[in-house]
Amino acid sequence: MKRLTRALATIVLVLSYNTAAFAEGAMTDRFDGKPEERWRFFADTVMGGVSSGQMDFAEENGSAYASLTGQVSTENRGGFIQIRKELSAKPTDGATGVRLVVRGNGEKYFVHLRTNGTILPWQYYQGGFDTTNQWSEVRIPFTGFKASGKALRSKLRPTSLKSIGIVAFGREHQADVEIQEISFY
Repeated sequence: MKRLTRALATIVLVLSYNTAAFAEGAMTDRFDGKPEERWRFFADTVMGGVSSGQMDFAEENGSAYASLTGQVSTENRGGFIQIRKELSAKPTDGATGVRLVVRGNGEKYFVHLRTNGTILPWQYYQGGFDTTNQWSEVRIPFTGFKASGKALRSKLRPTSLKSIGIVAFGREHQADVEIQEISFY
């Protein structure tokens, strides 16, 4: 009887998780259920740059989303703002890329993936995407991610992923991008 009670309690607990936590094995995040505990904001100021920005979370028509806004400046060898999440699970077998539902101010943004091999802060694998003012789905295949330098493997190994970031990067511009969902596909 105790085993049955424990088993039922476990099932209820698993079923009560919010969608972001429940789908973590597939790394689906819909920015609900305390996303501020999963996502962190970074700017080039950690390395002497002068870019500024912020991360916010909001809801529209019942759907939560993350917002990355700010001014990207290349002064002082800078040039980025980003939000990043540490991954607690690798992509599922057969995953071939990153899927986003995004909208923005018409600028190009990037997904940065960090792996067990990206030890230095300026190392990552980068895949770009364009935005419009309407929500749209974007798919970036793992084969489309480029290493940030020659010290990294030329090809990304999805099984070694440890974090994912959304980044406004590389040029002077006003950043304004919103992410409703991010996952592996």
